[in-house]
Amino acid sequence: MALAPGDSGEAVRQLQRRLGVAGYLPANIASADVYCAQTQQAVSAFQTESGLPATGLCDEDTWTALLEAWWNLGDRPLVLRSPNLRGDDVTELQRILSRLGFDCGRIDGIFGQKLDRALNHFQLNAGLEVDGVCHQDTVTVLRRLSRMTGDGPGIAYVRDAEQARYGQPLVGRRVAVGQFGDFDALREALNGALREHGAMLIDLPDSDSTEQSRTANLLGADVYVGFESSPEHESRISYYAVPSFESAGGRSLAQLMERHLRDVVPRIAVEGMRLPILRETKMPAVLVTLGPTEMMIPRSTRIAEAIFLALSAWAP
Repeated sequence: MALAPGDSGEAVRQLQRRLGVAGYLPANIASADVYCAQTQQAVSAFQTESGLPATGLCDEDTWTALLEAWWNLGDRPLVLRSPNLRGDDVTELQRILSRLGFDCGRIDGIFGQKLDRALNHFQLNAGLEVDGVCHQDTVTVLRRLSRMTGDGPGIAYVRDAEQARYGQPLVGRRVAVGQFGDFDALREALNGALREHGAMLIDLPDSDSTEQSRTANLLGADVYVGFESSPEHESRISYYAVPSFESAGGRSLAQLMERHLRDVVPRIAVEGMRLPILRETKMPAVLVTLGPTEMMIPRSTRIAEAIFLALSAWAP
């Protein structure tokens, strides 16, 4: 689904309705069925709040995020299934369980096996029926107990921060390297440096983010580094972050990369984002968004060296 200013019809009306329910559009615009300037501003605001690039255009990632934002905890039973359930209700379940001390992994809004184990453990400890289904009885107990936990980051963040703090040797670590665009020379230069220093390389040349994340997860990568190009002259290093959680390991690696890259790539920033490749990879992950390809290819060797140095410092 791709919608832009000037579009009209039922798809635009559905977009406006969801933006209105989420509080981004007033009622008189929420049923106008024309992708007007106010709709574009609302989409941009939603994207910013959701950790997506604020383009003002409703692309597939934005529409998916809007669909997931539709759900509140208790609206539907939550249970492990294939494909995994996704939504803001899953995010809220993860957030509460994490603050109660039940480790459900990173807070990503995806109902996976770690969340299933944490939910079963919670139900057992709370004296509830242990069926692995978050239904209304479970939600009621969760909400009552959550009022006693305060606003701490939760066990998932604490565990992630401890791993980032102490690091792991690069030798023997599984490093997944992916790309989106024409960065073969950069990817190969980084791959060569990683192999030379004893890292176990997971090369991900496929440009599909779902396939990259699936392979990295399946092969047990310890860290993911991806590259993509941008027509803009500003560059960015993104790590996974949503309002209720951020990857401490991803953030620390992104910050190290920025320090090593600032003399090679002008105008580079670090930003927490909810991009699919960062959300769906289960290990600390960063996506390096570089400027126009024609400007960056001649710098491939220096960029690769800077990223390798950052990875080495991140895993002392």
